[in-house]
Amino acid sequence: MRRPLLTLLATATLAGLGVSPTPAAATGSPTTPAANSPTATTPAAATPAAVNGRLKVCGLKLCNRYGKPVQLRGMSSHGLQWYSQCLTDGSLNALAGDWNADVLRISLYVQEGGYETNPRKFTDRVHQLIEMATARGMYALVDWHQLTPGDPHHNLERAKTFFTEIARRHRGKTNLLYDIANEPNGVSWSRVKSYAEQLIAVIRAEDPDTPILIGTHGWASLGISDGRDERDVVDNPVRASNIMYTFHFYAASHGQEYLSALDRASDRIPVFVTEFGTQEASGDGPNNFSRAQQYLDLMARKKISWVNWNFSDDHRSGAVFKSGTCDAGGPWAGTASLKPAGVWIRDRIRTPDDFPTG
Repeated sequence: MRRPLLTLLATATLAGLGVSPTPAAATGSPTTPAANSPTATTPAAATPAAVNGRLKVCGLKLCNRYGKPVQLRGMSSHGLQWYSQCLTDGSLNALAGDWNADVLRISLYVQEGGYETNPRKFTDRVHQLIEMATARGMYALVDWHQLTPGDPHHNLERAKTFFTEIARRHRGKTNLLYDIANEPNGVSWSRVKSYAEQLIAVIRAEDPDTPILIGTHGWASLGISDGRDERDVVDNPVRASNIMYTFHFYAASHGQEYLSALDRASDRIPVFVTEFGTQEASGDGPNNFSRAQQYLDLMARKKISWVNWNFSDDHRSGAVFKSGTCDAGGPWAGTASLKPAGVWIRDRIRTPDDFPTG
């Protein structure tokens, strides 16, 4: 997530389009549930993960075990240090069974009260959420939500430690995706590429098969937010296989320039939209559903997978649940607890998937 420019200046972070905000409504970190997974449901044969199996990048697309291009659609958690209580058996049952989501992005902030404050606690919570997503037949997208500072090298050693453990424990699963750098900012693409190539080597030593997603420069904008463009990546790709590049957008802030960049880039490199919102880049403000639909139409046409920000009850308009829903324990299914953006995105996730098998 990204802050507007004025907020960035006020907090002495790098100017551009902004970065994920600390929730103003959160006065402390909620207690993280125990790492022992309480889930028990067995995936049905028709779940996204059961149908598609282990995914692999084939050419410019994300493909299933049959070698057919697929588009995943789902939701991102908010920061686990703030909104872990929004990820429960009940809420994930609703995400999988009522929303019909294909993928849960597990958003692990590194700074801002996240991983670096208690690596064991947060790693265990990620383990638990991977198991919870797996039990429901969803893909688990493990998001290393590095943000401030924007240079991913700042967290390289932490990332090596974290992903080594995640990959070692879960490499036998066929429903994983690794998102190794949320929104690099204030650094060149070559700097991001250097980080990615070092970390990919560490992950591949443990897990040779899971697709790896790489954040692009300019807050995952393919460089657009830095006055650059996708040619930085196209002309200097990461030296690795089975990888994709990430793109983020917020429809009320990011107009035709961003939409066109996504269209052009996806003709040259494999792209996964690991975060987007229908509102402003702060994750708040008015929704622009018509612009968001333009993005969704493009992504449907080109089978670009996407994840919406965010599955929480943060007070901002981009959080799908009304404030207080998570502390109250729901209700999770249906639309009674949803904000307008939640109603809109749930409706679009619920439309039938096209997962070819032959």
